[in-house]
Formats: sequence, structure tokens, C-alpha cells
Amino acid sequence: MRPFTRKNEFQRAIGTLEESAHSLSEGWSRGRIVKAGLIAGGLAVLTAGSAAISGLRRENAERHS
Repeated sequence: MRPFTRKNEFQRAIGTLEESAHSLSEGWSRGRIVKAGLIAGGLAVLTAGSAAISGLRRENAERHS
């Protein structure tokens, strides 16, 4: 008989994420999940790039004011 071992907070969070990912992915093919991840990653890159450009423009405007 195995003794009862408690999960720490991190292990519980990982378990919850795995359960959520599994329930979301039911009925989805692997290719569809990969495509959704690539789209989400692309949007994140575009957002970060836009923020960087805005910051550079603001910095440039402050220098020339």
C-alpha cells in the first residue's frame, strides 16, 4: 500500500492546466491545436512588435521636442 502523498501548490496548478488542456483538446486534431498555437504566437509577436515601435516613436518624439 502506497502512503498518501500530498501535492504541493505547483503540482496542483500543473494538474489543473493539464486537465483544462485535455478538456479543450477533446475532438481537436493535433494539427488543429498546432495551428491555433501558431496563430496565438504570431499575434503575441505582432503585439510585442507594435508596442516596441510605439515606445521607440515616443522616445524619438521626446528627444526632438
